[in-house]
Order: sequence, then C-alpha cells, then structure tokens
Amino acid sequence: MTRLKVWTVIPAVAVALVAGGCVESTTASGPGADGVQLVQSGKLLTCAHLPYVPFQYKDGDKVVGFDVDVVDFAAKKLNVPQQIVDTPFDGIQSGTDLDSNQCDVVAGAITINDTRAKNFDFTVPYFAATQALLTKTGNDYKTLESLAGKKVGVQSGTTGESYIKGWNAKNGGSITAVAFEDSALLEAAVKTGQVDASVNDNGILYDYAKKNPDTQVSAEFNTNEQYGFGVKKGNSALLKVLNDAIKASAGDGTYAAAYEKWFGKKPAWQPGDSTSAAPTTTSKG
Repeated sequence: MTRLKVWTVIPAVAVALVAGGCVESTTASGPGADGVQLVQSGKLLTCAHLPYVPFQYKDGDKVVGFDVDVVDFAAKKLNVPQQIVDTPFDGIQSGTDLDSNQCDVVAGAITINDTRAKNFDFTVPYFAATQALLTKTGNDYKTLESLAGKKVGVQSGTTGESYIKGWNAKNGGSITAVAFEDSALLEAAVKTGQVDASVNDNGILYDYAKKNPDTQVSAEFNTNEQYGFGVKKGNSALLKVLNDAIKASAGDGTYAAAYEKWFGKKPAWQPGDSTSAAPTTTSKG
C-alpha cells in the first residue's frame, strides 16, 4: 500500500499523513453540509500534483495557492479544513484517486475536456486559460514553426502535451517533444538550456517568467481552455457545494480578491461569464 503526502492548508492544523484507499466515507457536519459524504470525517481532502505555482505549491509547512483558496470557499461552507494530498497527475485526471478514496476533490488547473469528464464530474468553470510558450529572454522563438528541429518541453498528461502532439501530427513531427513529470522540472529545463522552449498553461509560465527574468513568455496559443475541480462520478451533493461556493465567490468579491492576491491584477473573466469566448486572463500582468 502506498502512502501519499497530505498537507493541511490552514496554519493551525499540523501536517498529517494518511494511508491511501483505507478510509470509509462519513457524513460531513456543519452548515450547508447536508448529505455530503467525505472520505475522512472532519476534513476535505484535495488531490493535487505539486508544485503548480501559483495554483498550488508548498510554502513552509503548508500548501498555498489560488486553487487552494477557491476550494477553501467550499470547505468553509462544509465547516471543515481542507488538506492537500500530493499525488501524480495521472491518478488525478484518470479519476483513480477519487475512485480509490484518496480524496474528495481533484484540483490543479485541470482543463475541462470530454475525456476527463468521463472519469469524474467537473464543477462549473472557475478559470480561463490558454497554452503559452516559455523561452529564454531575447531569442526569436515566437511560433511553433520557428522551433522546427528544436526540443520543446511539455508536462506529462497535460493539455500542453496534447497540443504539441497534435501540432506535430499535422506538421510532420518537426518538433522533438520532451516530457517532464512536473511544471518545476519543465520550467527549469528552459532556464538551463535542456530544451529550447516549453509549452504549458499561461498562468504558471507568466508567474515563472516574472520571477526569472532570464526567461520570457514569447507567445500564446488560442486554445480557449477553462479549469474545473473534479469529484467522484455521482457525488452530486459535494458537487453542488463546490458549484455554489464558486458562483457565490464571483458575486461577493472573494473570487476577485483571491485572483488579485495570486496574479497581481483584477480578473478579466470570472465564474458565470461566458466560457465560449473567455479571454486570456493571466497574460503580461
């Protein structure tokens, strides 16, 4: 039996370890928690693949980030603390972590698509994004065509990897895709010259470039993606709590406050806005 790292996201609660898949569902207590079944009584467990700055990452003895704050809106409605289970992304997007009771929620800038929607139930969209290109500062790589014959990093299992695979299929495989397990390795590969560029979600790449001025986001690709959180198929009670919390945060200003806290600017898009033409929300800001 594997053991997974579990990090609390509130300062007053110590970091704890739980054995994956060895717990029974219990009913949450507290206001608005009617009918919600949690994997562990008294806490909301969220599976995430760390780090994914600024959405989720470890800061000292706790996990912080934009996604953590948004899921916390729902945890507060359930009157329980949220804890993060650090687990590989494949188990998240496949639904395996939810089906094996590793966690109640999967999170981590997960783009909503039909394949993943077969594995778990998505919340309403809470973030608009697109793919972008990270390069060293001062180079001329502004398109994928300019990277023909070059190495481009991707993160395994992500829509960025799918985007490059799709582009290669249409363009004779002229780009050599190099897969990395997490975003930190992907970003560092550009900085160290292991790859010529990397493709990933614009939110994390702009954050990285801002902190590492020897890198830059040189292009964006209009993929019109939206992120959602996931719950086990059929868990309608928890899904409703999450959806209600996301929608309420857009109306009461807490979503905008969290966004500005992590991205340094007011959101151009909020939950409830049209997703058919959602703008790029994290560029150059």
